[in-house]
Amino acid sequence: MYEVEVKVPAELEAVRDRLEDLGATRKRTVVQADTYYDAPHRSFPETDEALRIRRESSDDGDESRITYKGPLLDDESKSREEFETGVDDGETMDAVLTSLGFEAAATVRKERERYGLDGYTVTLDAVDDVGEYVEVETEVATEDELESAREGAYDVLERLDLDPDDQLRTSYLGLLLES
Repeated sequence: MYEVEVKVPAELEAVRDRLEDLGATRKRTVVQADTYYDAPHRSFPETDEALRIRRESSDDGDESRITYKGPLLDDESKSREEFETGVDDGETMDAVLTSLGFEAAATVRKERERYGLDGYTVTLDAVDDVGEYVEVETEVATEDELESAREGAYDVLERLDLDPDDQLRTSYLGLLLES
């Protein structure tokens, strides 16, 4: 599975109003705390990979997931191969990783509002100590589908009165570490 994601800085209130005007479907709001890890056998910042445990809270309850994100696949977006699965206990998973030599690098906390629009997920992110951003994303099965999915994401951004040229390919972790 491949994730196609485009992220731009934005003023969330204006985007929220535009989503309403476009008839987007509001999905839910969640709070996420993502703990990122450094590997003992290679440097994820150097290889452009990421390993994280995400702890998510919403009205539906709490859940934890572990995610590996491979290197970026193109120069046009944040498209990358991604593997993710649920874990019963984020604290136990943290203990497993640290026992194997992985070290927690940083935790990124954000409040996310999710909407559906034309087959894409539009997420309004308020990220602690980093700022406000909009992500437009979808998943595709093969690399052959990346370009058309990316163009569709650009179209969604333009419909939200956002400029795809403002795209950031830096992760929230990278932005937090730069601040």
